[in-house]
Amino acid sequence: MNTSHDAAPTQVLNLTGQVLLTTTAGCVNTVGYLALGGVFTSVMTANLALLGLASGVGDPSVARLAALAILAYWAGTAVGSKVAVSSFRRRPDAMGLKGALAVETLVLWSVSVTWMIVDGEPGSVQQASLLAASALAMGCQGGGVRVATRDAASTSYLTGAMTSVIAELVQNRRFDRNVALIIVCMPVGAALGGMAIRWARFTAPGIAALLATVALLLVARRSGRRPSRRP
Repeated sequence: MNTSHDAAPTQVLNLTGQVLLTTTAGCVNTVGYLALGGVFTSVMTANLALLGLASGVGDPSVARLAALAILAYWAGTAVGSKVAVSSFRRRPDAMGLKGALAVETLVLWSVSVTWMIVDGEPGSVQQASLLAASALAMGCQGGGVRVATRDAASTSYLTGAMTSVIAELVQNRRFDRNVALIIVCMPVGAALGGMAIRWARFTAPGIAALLATVALLLVARRSGRRPSRRP
């Protein structure tokens, strides 16, 4: 229920911010899948399926990496949610999301720097560490966005958004262009990550870190404004 002190979800994270963060998620997922063991960093439904599949066919390597990504994502979600909740109680606007995105951005830049140190060719231990860090960053983004927007936006997992677009179209004959645009940003980000791995491997994780930084700056700017109050 909204109160005079509540900020609307679009005041916390506008469409531009959602586009940037969803593109970030697509990019991070691709780098994780292509270069960090063939699992995802934010699509936990797929990782749960991969965990079961790998266990069933006897592939312990993929099973371990899928489980690691799931646990790291859970941890990141807890961190992002905690940061957002703590700030939201003091000031119900973009401040909580800014904190969660700050943690995410720091982790993604750490991944990028580590990736460069190993020349884009991590060993098995480094691969697992980078995967865990990337999944933690995505969990932090997902948890922070969910809390700060009161579950009105999603930028790291989009199955629900896709279902919503189709159901709304069938039920009410209304096509939500904004949500459709956000959905498209996931494969766009994935394409960016794939092209970077193919042609600019050394800098691939830096693209996601840069996108997340721009989103953080946007949210930080909005958090500096006083939320609108209704009479």
